[in-house]
Amino acid sequence: MIAQIIVDVPVNRTNRPFDYHVPPWLRPLIRIGSRVVVPFGPRQLQGYVIGIVEDDQAIPDRSRLKDVVQVQDDTPPLTPELLKMSEWMSKQYLCPWVTAVQAMLPAVLKGKSEKWLTATDALDEEACGRSGLLWELFRKRQLLLTEVEKQFAEEYLLVPGWIQSGLLATEYQVRDKITRKQQSFVRSLLDEGKLEEAIGSLPARAEQMRRVLQLMLMHNEQSLSVQMLRDEYGITRSPLKSLEAKGWIAIEQVEVYRDPYANRRFQDKQKPVFTPLQEEVLTPILQSIESGTYASYLLHGVTGSGKTEVYLEAIERTLEKGREAIFLVPEIALTPQMVERFKARFGADVAVLHSALSQGERFDEWRKIIRKQVKVVVGARSAIFAPFRNVGLIVIDEEHESSYKQEETPRYHAREVALWRAKENQGVLVMGSATPALETYALATRGRYELLRMPERVGNRPMPEVHVVDMREELQAQNRSMFSRKLHEMIADRLAKEEQMVIFLNRRGFSTFVMCRSCGYTMRCIHCDISLTYHKSNHTARCHYCGYTIAQPKHCPECQSEHIRFFGTGTQKVEAELAKLFPGIRVIRMDVDTTSRKGSHEELLNKFRSGQGDVLLGTQMIAKGLDFPRVTLAGIIAADTSLHLPDFRAAEKTFQLLTQVGGRAGRHELDGDVVIQTYTPEHYSIVHATKHDYPAFYQDEMMQRRRTGYPPYFRLVLITFSHEEVPVVIRGAHTMADYLRQRLAQTTILLGPVASPIARVKDRFRFQIMLKYRDEPQLSELLAQATAAFEEWNKQQKVLMTIDVDPYVLL
Repeated sequence: MIAQIIVDVPVNRTNRPFDYHVPPWLRPLIRIGSRVVVPFGPRQLQGYVIGIVEDDQAIPDRSRLKDVVQVQDDTPPLTPELLKMSEWMSKQYLCPWVTAVQAMLPAVLKGKSEKWLTATDALDEEACGRSGLLWELFRKRQLLLTEVEKQFAEEYLLVPGWIQSGLLATEYQVRDKITRKQQSFVRSLLDEGKLEEAIGSLPARAEQMRRVLQLMLMHNEQSLSVQMLRDEYGITRSPLKSLEAKGWIAIEQVEVYRDPYANRRFQDKQKPVFTPLQEEVLTPILQSIESGTYASYLLHGVTGSGKTEVYLEAIERTLEKGREAIFLVPEIALTPQMVERFKARFGADVAVLHSALSQGERFDEWRKIIRKQVKVVVGARSAIFAPFRNVGLIVIDEEHESSYKQEETPRYHAREVALWRAKENQGVLVMGSATPALETYALATRGRYELLRMPERVGNRPMPEVHVVDMREELQAQNRSMFSRKLHEMIADRLAKEEQMVIFLNRRGFSTFVMCRSCGYTMRCIHCDISLTYHKSNHTARCHYCGYTIAQPKHCPECQSEHIRFFGTGTQKVEAELAKLFPGIRVIRMDVDTTSRKGSHEELLNKFRSGQGDVLLGTQMIAKGLDFPRVTLAGIIAADTSLHLPDFRAAEKTFQLLTQVGGRAGRHELDGDVVIQTYTPEHYSIVHATKHDYPAFYQDEMMQRRRTGYPPYFRLVLITFSHEEVPVVIRGAHTMADYLRQRLAQTTILLGPVASPIARVKDRFRFQIMLKYRDEPQLSELLAQATAAFEEWNKQQKVLMTIDVDPYVLL
């Protein structure tokens, strides 16, 4: 038997399957999708089985093949569908095949090859002499080489000599990071009658032993958790050991799932009566689910129109058909609220996958899926890789969100992967948003997806009234506060009425940059071409790209002036200003700084929901999906923040953010208001957001995209190069550009090479090439060939090159 295996070496020259002989004792275990350990050069590495050839005769030179060393799983973690999809992703996103495979697995399954130092039989007490390292190896027989280097630095240089003399040897081992949680349970070994006899035979002083047996009787002899017996009844280990010695009970270790929602009780809400609009959009979706054929829908519904209830009904119908459903949300902040609704509706059939879980919790949720113990997955971007085998429905909520695009290799978009899976499984794809991505809406208008509209809120509730404040006029009126007079007045009004509000600012920190007013010096990161952001909570200036942090100086480093000040506005500064203007106001701030601790998202949102805060202040994580009945005001401090970025999507992102933030207000019985503060009130993205008019914005933005030649009229590929030396990175960029210019179709536009908008990150200088193309079916193959040619040139130069197909971040 021969196994075809892709090995964990993510470079172009090894981007293919390798043949390995499967020894007889491993043949019953190995299957397509299995993780295996194989020798590769001098090392042992993890690999993934993508094919099996039963007939050895079909492989020439089979006698030269190396043996598979180990099969790592009882059940293969990769389904045939996921393996097929990984090959497609490798070609589509121009990444190594193994990288696409690893994107589909929990972190604990990505075993790493480690080099170990091992004692041979020749290492005895006499050979150890006075060496601390040799004595340690004599006792333990094996040590990790990196640990040897740390603990025995003085003797480390002697290791090669000891290896040569035969005292020591090295070997590679692939180690998983898998841990399985186990708990102790008590199981009765007596039937009901014998239990009663045993209770009666115990002496009066054996109170705890009697209590254990009584509990066994009460629970019909079921297993009881040792932890529960200790926490709820104060029963210690000693009486349990005594009962075990008598042969009346057994204490067993049982594997349990790490469930982040284990102690939560979810109340199922009564199913709502659907509105005519909900019925209208549900009809075609449910028909497609019933027919079991591929269909894709774009559900364009205003904020508060009841899209989630449509999703829940579609999922319920999918489960009734015996199929599985994946539900994607864009932000971690959305997950607690969504999980609550899903757990209430579908109970134990739901698994949750998102980055706020610990690795162990995430692994256990993933195992529920692979073991077919759940039928619905709710999660962020990577949940699209849930190892289901019969996907009937995929829902992408807030489909316009840029967080669905992965910014590290493999640079996939969850929407494209979802489309592939829906087609492969003959399933239904539903994408929903109040502000769809321009490319998605354009495809829907051309018939690629069926467009379903929900233009009204549930119960015909009015959309919030939007007030646009021109901050230039505020300056002329001598108002230098970050709050306009209109917003100040409305905050005071909501406080008087004891209603809640959401205030949005798309920045974290206290101020955006620190500058000397005497000489103009601006504090910048020493590793990146970016200004440092001041954080008042710990008086530091921090780079939000590489994490470089310094204490806030009292004097200018250039001219020693004391006039070094903070400029711009961050969330911390808004919080401080609110406290100053409205004494006693209760502000709950949500940004990366306040939500880094596990569970902090849910904790802060629950505080706000329970009325412990007047204002929810935050960055993008509060902009979408949140639903609070008493929020009647949404304030947007600086609507222009995202409007003037060097990004062709700047106007689209601004319109989406303003619409989504505004949509948090007035979602229930109370009417809502939105205040947008801007220095460019005449910009079309702000004008159309004021009127909640997506079609008008779409028309204006499409004209801009046509004029400038950007998606959806052209597709893009961004190729970025980085190196510690400027001349080297420039040579690399020009080498690639010259190769492509000679081979690209005349209709494809090559822009660059030019310096990236942020020309240095983490001490590496950056250049880029942009390709604009309409229809070049062979472009993926050409880029693969160009990458291979570039690798040949790059052997000595060590220029890092990344290729991003359909990029979302151009900085």
